[in-house]
Amino acid sequence: MKHLLIVEDDAENNQIIREYLEGHGFQCTQAFSGSEAKLLFSMEQFDLVLLDLMLPGISGEELVAQFSQKSPVIVLSAKSGLENKVTVLSAGAEDYICKPFDLQELLVRIQVQLRRQAKNSPGIQADDTIYQYREWTLNPATLEMSAGKFPIELTKHEFLILELLIRNPKRIFSKQMIYEYAWGEEYLAEDKTINVHISNIRTKLKESGTDAYIQTVWGMGFKLS
Repeated sequence: MKHLLIVEDDAENNQIIREYLEGHGFQCTQAFSGSEAKLLFSMEQFDLVLLDLMLPGISGEELVAQFSQKSPVIVLSAKSGLENKVTVLSAGAEDYICKPFDLQELLVRIQVQLRRQAKNSPGIQADDTIYQYREWTLNPATLEMSAGKFPIELTKHEFLILELLIRNPKRIFSKQMIYEYAWGEEYLAEDKTINVHISNIRTKLKESGTDAYIQTVWGMGFKLS
């Protein structure tokens, strides 16, 4: 279970984030000031830090460089100016999300950073979780999929798209969220990449009769039916 540190002085927001992430399988520790966060960080190992900038005690800006030496840092801030973003990203933060933000987007960005961290960690063990949805079975350790009695040959990106959808079957994911999860890169502009990959996946699933599991939500993105 991945362990996250949530550094947010607004108690209500901190609790909302914690409950949402714990509902998605994370262990969360809360800090409500920069000083408390620094103390906790010195005592425990965290897989990722969610860090507000405007904190009592020590400011988030002062903590970014220190925290990012050991754990990826995602900044959550009401400061939307370009200068603020450049400063904290240059200091070592991996990502910057402006408040208010969508919890689904936050979840995907966390998953992107943890997957990127895993790729860069020597000796990382493959995920042994087997995902199932209706007639689908996905094995992340081998990148194998079956739909009923039909084995489905997928590319890595196609597999990761389905992995995201099957892990959150009732949620709608935008093209940006899908791209950033499957490619591990920032989605900078609208293009046809996701549409093409979804079309290819549906074609591969057609013989099994499960291609309709992927539902297009017009103007929003994709989800499982």
